[in-house]
Amino acid sequence: MADTTAPAAALTPDAQHEHDGPHGYASDKEAYLKRMRRIEGQVRGIARMIDEDVYCIDILTQVSAVTKALQAVSIGLVEDHLGHCVVDAARASEAEGAAKVKEAADAIGRLVRS
Repeated sequence: MADTTAPAAALTPDAQHEHDGPHGYASDKEAYLKRMRRIEGQVRGIARMIDEDVYCIDILTQVSAVTKALQAVSIGLVEDHLGHCVVDAARASEAEGAAKVKEAADAIGRLVRS
């Protein structure tokens, strides 16, 4: 089984990027944090279910719910990134805009493959 204790930044190669200014999700940061705390609780619940030998299908149902919740967060972050970071970069210069579009396309590709 894979080690899931690594920090989030270690899981994403692009997490090391330095960006100036507020991120696209800044206005919704508290909502994102609330959603992530809820997901974190769901994941802990799944671990507890496994520890308590709960029926496989019930665990898989919860895994599916967590997966859908993470996908919803991902879609929101993509929308915020496109609407803020990509738009701002495109306004700054064509080259910066193209670089941000490529970065977003790569991130979307990783999400689709996961």
